[in-house]
Amino acid sequence: MEVILALLAIGGTAALATSLRILREYERAVVFRLGRVRPLRGPGLIFLVPFGIERMVRVGLRIIAMDIPPQDVITRDNVSVKVNAVLYFRVRDPSRAVLEIEDFLFATSQLAQTTLRSVIGQAELDELLAEREKFNRILQKMIDEGTDAWGIDVTGVEVKDVDLPQEMKRAMAKQAEAERERRAKVINAEGELQAATRLKDAARLLSQHPASLQLRFLQTASEIAAENNSTTLFPLPLDIWPLHKAIASAVGATGEQDEEESIAELEERARASADAALQPVSDIGRAEEAQLLGEGPPQNLDELVQRVRQNVEKKHVGGTQQPDAAKADNGDD
Repeated sequence: MEVILALLAIGGTAALATSLRILREYERAVVFRLGRVRPLRGPGLIFLVPFGIERMVRVGLRIIAMDIPPQDVITRDNVSVKVNAVLYFRVRDPSRAVLEIEDFLFATSQLAQTTLRSVIGQAELDELLAEREKFNRILQKMIDEGTDAWGIDVTGVEVKDVDLPQEMKRAMAKQAEAERERRAKVINAEGELQAATRLKDAARLLSQHPASLQLRFLQTASEIAAENNSTTLFPLPLDIWPLHKAIASAVGATGEQDEEESIAELEERARASADAALQPVSDIGRAEEAQLLGEGPPQNLDELVQRVRQNVEKKHVGGTQQPDAAKADNGDD
């Protein structure tokens, strides 16, 4: 009898030890009694009917951070990218997480991957890079709708990295460089405009006080002399420029008038020379005239003058030879 009581005591102690469970604050127990679900238990110390009558499935209620593996996606503008993200979710209803899905962790991971590929495939590359928060909200909404039947709440989705091909990276770098150059040119042009406006205001102010312009010139001269160079400056008033322009205009007009007078004088001289060349023709005898016209009438005035000159040269040569012949005759005598 004592042996039987001892065995019962030992068996009761072992059964009691295996029937007691301790659950943490963030854990819940889904209990099955002979295969049928019972109300949730926990946290703290719970008792299960021993000898396999009640079994427990432990479910955590904390937020789980799940990494979504990189996905190769082709965007709407036909750019191949590799995108990965991170998913944050928690179990809202432990009973449904155990009863509705075999492995809610694996199922949530697969749903997140397929949703990421579908959403990124409908977006353009520029939108994906510039509006990442927008796509995070879309992913969170779609995944949460898919896991709502499993008793899981999606608290957030973050796209971590968008890996681009090297060719696309170089093209984007060139685009960014061109954009920077455009901004630099715009800023430079705006600076030139502001400088021109300030110079206009300064010129208006200096025109009201002429002495200030002289002071400014002296300041510039002192700055140049401070550089230890051999440059010599001769200041000239700016008022001389209108006078110089007027003198140049007057000299130009006088030169044109003198040129016209010189042309008229040359024409007059040419006309007088032609009259002088034609004058000896009237004094020539008929025989000489016939000799001049023996070859035919002259074609122009230059030909006529050339014939007259030849005739005069012949006369001069003949007159010179006659005195020489007379002297020779006198010597013979």
